[in-house]
Amino acid sequence: MKATALEYRFRFLIHAVIFVLGFWTPWDQWLHLDSIRTWQFLAAWLTRSVHMSFSVSTVLVLVLGILFALVAAGLRTWGSAYIGPSVVQAMTMQGERVVASGPYRRMRNPLYLGMILHTVALGLLMPPSGAVLSLVLVVLFEFRLIFGEEAFLSEKQGEAYREYKAQVPRLLPSLTARIADAGVKPEWGTSFASEIYMWGVAISFATLGWRYNSQLMMQGVLVSLGLSLVVRGMIAKR
Repeated sequence: MKATALEYRFRFLIHAVIFVLGFWTPWDQWLHLDSIRTWQFLAAWLTRSVHMSFSVSTVLVLVLGILFALVAAGLRTWGSAYIGPSVVQAMTMQGERVVASGPYRRMRNPLYLGMILHTVALGLLMPPSGAVLSLVLVVLFEFRLIFGEEAFLSEKQGEAYREYKAQVPRLLPSLTARIADAGVKPEWGTSFASEIYMWGVAISFATLGWRYNSQLMMQGVLVSLGLSLVVRGMIAKR
């Protein structure tokens, strides 16, 4: 179940392929299925099931999408600030020490949880079948990455990591800190820059979402991705 070194090296590309497949959904074209977006499908389902107006249902789905996107961006920035953007972007697994500060006192994998929540938000812009497929594949892939890192860190850090692992939840955050603060200083500026894609998507949902135009929001996502690639390249050079 654990990811290979090759999967870890190309994890960003694998995520991108999953998202492209979710948006493209070629099987919808082959089967001549309706090409509505997931936010429309959910709004219509709420209208039928809860007997609220379609306009209210649409606003509710949009607000949930904004919240998921914002929480995802916040989690990834928080985690990146303490573990270090260079580690987040590394092509190989890193594990010189246990990082027991910031979100890592409450959960072991804030970055992967952030990616799952981001997929939920992004899935609202996909056709329903693409959204379900993307979420399932991303969840499975995140757990493969988690299991791979756990095996690597257990071997690299030994008892220190196994003790940390026994006290701190894997993915669902604890309401209270489960371990003493290790005193790691966060790198907020660089961390925010390295997660500019996540923030761009959140801003696109929060500002463009009220136009209820999925194509316009998807353009915001693509602009965020392009900006992220430029910023990541600048960070890598530094």
